[in-house]
Amino acid sequence: MSDARWIFVGFLVLSLIPAVPAQSRPEALTQLEIGQLRESAQDPLERLKLYVKFARARLASLEQAHADPKLADRAQQIHDRLQEFLSVYDELNDNVDTFADRKADMRKPLKHVIEADTEFQAKLRAFKDSGTTKEAEEGQYEFLLTNAIETVDNSAKDHRDLLKEQDEAARHQKK
Repeated sequence: MSDARWIFVGFLVLSLIPAVPAQSRPEALTQLEIGQLRESAQDPLERLKLYVKFARARLASLEQAHADPKLADRAQQIHDRLQEFLSVYDELNDNVDTFADRKADMRKPLKHVIEADTEFQAKLRAFKDSGTTKEAEEGQYEFLLTNAIETVDNSAKDHRDLLKEQDEAARHQKK
């Protein structure tokens, strides 16, 4: 094949690939929060406490949006705040995994995280069961809410299991 044909075939193939727009998802954490996390990079207790604090703030923001019937584009606002909560919660889980992989003693931080898990589970279920939203509005974030509940449920179990493992390992070290 001549060079012109290869170029033509190349352009043809490229024209068949759909353009993928850049995802413009806002960062889950503010610059102030990122700075606080940098300061606590090596301390599992402080770092995980910060993530719990940030996730709690996202849930409070979600509850405010849910309670305000006059909020413009409320369904989208609720969706976005749910996504922000999930993003922060996923970061919390990533940090738990990182510290666990480093064999850090996570017993104290995990107790704090498990307490927060219980709180998050209750708040997300209460939000789902509140029934104060219109069906059309709820449809815009129902999948994300279900995903958030499942993520917190699964993570809570994982966190309890990790705490149990760490308690057993600490007992074996004492012997």
